[in-house]
Amino acid sequence: MIPKECKRLAEVDFPIAVVSKHSAREKSIRHGHPSTLHLWWARRPLAACRAMLLGLLLPDPCDPHCPEDFKKKARGLLPKVQGNIGPKNEDLRQTLLKFIGDFSNWDLSSDQTYLEVSRGLVKAAHPEETPLVVDPFAGGGSIPLEALRLGCEAFASDLNPVACLILKVMLEDIPRHGPELAKELRRVGGEIKKKAEKELAEFYPKDPDGATPIAYLWARTVQCESPNCGAEIPLARSFWLCKKASRKRALKYKVLRRNSEPPHVEFEIFEPKTDNEAFVGTISRARATCPCCNMVLSPERVRAQLVEQRGGADVIFDTKGRRTGGARMLAAVTLQPGKSGRQYRLPTERDYQAVWKAQKQLKEILDKWDRRGKEGLCPVPIEPVDEWHHDVNRMPMYGMPKWGDLFTSRQKLAMITLSKAIESTNDKVKQSMALTIGRCADQMSSLVRWLQTIEAVASTFARQALSMVWDYCEIIPTGDYAANFGAALDWVGKVIAAWPKSKVAQVQLSNAISSPLPDETVSVWFTDPPYYDSIDYAHCSDFFFVWLKRALPEHTLLRDPFDPNNSLTPKSSEIVVDSTTTKGHGIRTSKFYEQAMTRAFSEGRRVLSEDGIGSVVFAHKTTEGWEALLSSLIKGGWTITGSWPLATERTVRLRARESAALATSIHLICRPRPEDAPVGDWADVLRELPNRVGNWMEKLQNEGVRGADLVFACIGPALEIYSRYSTVETAEGRKVGLPEFLEKVWEVVGRTALEQILGTAEAKARNSAAGALEEDARLTALFLWTLQSTNGNGEEAESNENDKDDEEEETPKKKKQGYSLIFDVVRRFAQPLGIHLPEWEGRIIETEKGIVRLLSVKERAKQLFGEESASVVGFRIEEQARRDPQIKFDFAIRSETGVPPQIKGHRQRKKKGLPAETIAKAGTTTLDRVHAAMLLQASGQTNALRALLKAEIDRGPDFLRLGNALSALYPRESEEKRLLDAMLLAMPK
Repeated sequence: MIPKECKRLAEVDFPIAVVSKHSAREKSIRHGHPSTLHLWWARRPLAACRAMLLGLLLPDPCDPHCPEDFKKKARGLLPKVQGNIGPKNEDLRQTLLKFIGDFSNWDLSSDQTYLEVSRGLVKAAHPEETPLVVDPFAGGGSIPLEALRLGCEAFASDLNPVACLILKVMLEDIPRHGPELAKELRRVGGEIKKKAEKELAEFYPKDPDGATPIAYLWARTVQCESPNCGAEIPLARSFWLCKKASRKRALKYKVLRRNSEPPHVEFEIFEPKTDNEAFVGTISRARATCPCCNMVLSPERVRAQLVEQRGGADVIFDTKGRRTGGARMLAAVTLQPGKSGRQYRLPTERDYQAVWKAQKQLKEILDKWDRRGKEGLCPVPIEPVDEWHHDVNRMPMYGMPKWGDLFTSRQKLAMITLSKAIESTNDKVKQSMALTIGRCADQMSSLVRWLQTIEAVASTFARQALSMVWDYCEIIPTGDYAANFGAALDWVGKVIAAWPKSKVAQVQLSNAISSPLPDETVSVWFTDPPYYDSIDYAHCSDFFFVWLKRALPEHTLLRDPFDPNNSLTPKSSEIVVDSTTTKGHGIRTSKFYEQAMTRAFSEGRRVLSEDGIGSVVFAHKTTEGWEALLSSLIKGGWTITGSWPLATERTVRLRARESAALATSIHLICRPRPEDAPVGDWADVLRELPNRVGNWMEKLQNEGVRGADLVFACIGPALEIYSRYSTVETAEGRKVGLPEFLEKVWEVVGRTALEQILGTAEAKARNSAAGALEEDARLTALFLWTLQSTNGNGEEAESNENDKDDEEEETPKKKKQGYSLIFDVVRRFAQPLGIHLPEWEGRIIETEKGIVRLLSVKERAKQLFGEESASVVGFRIEEQARRDPQIKFDFAIRSETGVPPQIKGHRQRKKKGLPAETIAKAGTTTLDRVHAAMLLQASGQTNALRALLKAEIDRGPDFLRLGNALSALYPRESEEKRLLDAMLLAMPK
């Protein structure tokens, strides 16, 4: 047993860089990886969980309380994979850390030798009893799964029924049955596939020439409302079919006009020689353009027409089966004997007849259910979509108020057929077979796109929400191609077959605020809790829930145990900040989140044994989310003893509309705070804080951690000073709350960063780095420093059209230059360092909708040069230099006409009633002069630039120091860095 006084490895050191590398790489691993069993959002990489669990379970050999027996057994086990170990305790610690880093590699995760060593180490650290690892927000199951891999007992619970079903399969069924389960799944699944193929054959016929359709490409349609037109508008974002360089295919159309009828378009398939030959799509940001008369239909009218069509994904037929409206097929994707690759053809009447037959068959099924008195579940999901959750699901505003409306009639028929077949399978495979239904639903809705660049189907969930898709792809649910039932079966089977033997975990649907476990029974309490307002897990998972409960209608998990009248997943108890709260419809407010999370952390402390340890993962980048989590953790009775940022996410750009773009997930290490913890002295806390933060920043920077990741990673160790006390008080007896303490943390981090960025020599001379340069230089430096990415560099703020929902923006927005951060992050740095943001609004920053954008250098040209061009200003600089080498920078304050240049936002600040002193003059700071020099460099004003640089060298060191600092901060490939480096090369030697 590890004495409670003994520190664990994760409290003293951790192989951040190695584990981060393997965690990031793991996102691209597919076949056999547990994440491919079924979709779950924000799933933790197994590499990070495995490594962190070892750090929590193993003692630090350098700690005087570390059991000698553990060190002896560790020295016997580690040479099997690590080679010889030095004689010192420090040697053993470094070998353990290297083993943790190496074992985080997915390629070694099932290696029998590494498994033997890892389980042996855990056994050596806990010889008396197998440690129990608990995760009350288990979600996708990464943490308890890795606990099983390491030979621990595991208890996983979640409030969400879909998550619990995934956990049941992953943590109970797979370990219990092993490879035999995969074998049985494939056998039973093969029988279901054959049966479904036979039942659905008439609805997915083969082509007369022997070609096999594998997908159909559709477009929703609306009618042009021009009185002189009335044409049908196929809503297509693009008319590309394939964009591969070797075989480009696209649709082009011609307009046909008849005297007595509205005009209409006819398509043909062609091979564009260049991208410019492809026809432009008819829909952008919910605005539809008529291809016949070019009239633009507003988003409101597009939505109104689609509401009348219940979303517009189904074809409308007359009584004889002739298409009269609704969805229009654009093309069929086929495989032809003797031809390589996908082939494309135009739709035929035969294609539409198959859809009409499917609609009639579906109607018969629903009529039969109706005649039986609507006994049991309706075969089609009629459960309502929450109309208020537009951030998660915008379907109701397009006429899809029920979950079944997201699927076409033919898709619903296929899903019903597969669900009924799974319902009758044996209990051994039933749960894992149901997960194939979830995977099929993700690929078989009317919200699925065709990916022209790789000729494959995308999934419904491109992000943690449902987005409107105008032109969608319908795959064939059976057969051997595309992402259909057979593919789903294969994915699930590979995950089952790849899992090494392990113990069986216990899974329970449970609310985290009320754990079913007894007191002090848990060795490790390790969890990844909900991210404040980032993901509405329950509303997203309803998409799968409605189909899973039809495949497993009697399953006890697939219900809301807290509300028998709720036909969907539990929501009232879900610990998130409801996205509808701001609209006045939600009850899960910030206060609700903090109170519920406090109760959850209190429960964790209750069930944790006296010598146990905890870890909490968080990856949200809003300060509100962080403060709520940290406040709950401290109120729940925990002391934070460490903080490790692991790069668990793919590389992400910092976009103006994003609020959670951290490249890392912060893993906080926690211990239960003693009941008799003392009262802390505020003065002592403030004295200790700079050294604690400074040492941690240096350590993390050596591991390649940068920017916002570094900021948030420093909060953890800083909080150790604060959270070890029951309360912290000033000399006057005033209690110091967490917000006040965090303000000091941000100040210390900001000052430390400025000392590193701008140099410490002058900072010491002036007794503060904050006083070394003017406010705008400090703000710009901190802004760019925060934007730096871990193991890389910052990137320009830009919008990626593929990541946006087409219907969300009604007015196209021009991409803005510059760099963006969340306003609250900028404010947290600025306030304690004496930087007054309003003074720089419109001059070096621009704030809009909670986002602060650092203006690009080119945007500042008019501020610095007025209406004059750089060449004119350059000529005047040369003239000044001839008269007086000590150039005054008044050319940027006042032009030849005597009129000062307009500073962006000047009038707006006046309207807001800001005092006159906040309206700064241009051309008065070191940053202004650096930017002016960059603009002269960009315009090729070599002589003027040299004259200006010579004057700056004579003026003092500030210009060069700031230039060098910004050069190190600007992203490597940015235009600003190129200009700045070229300008610095021109500096007089």
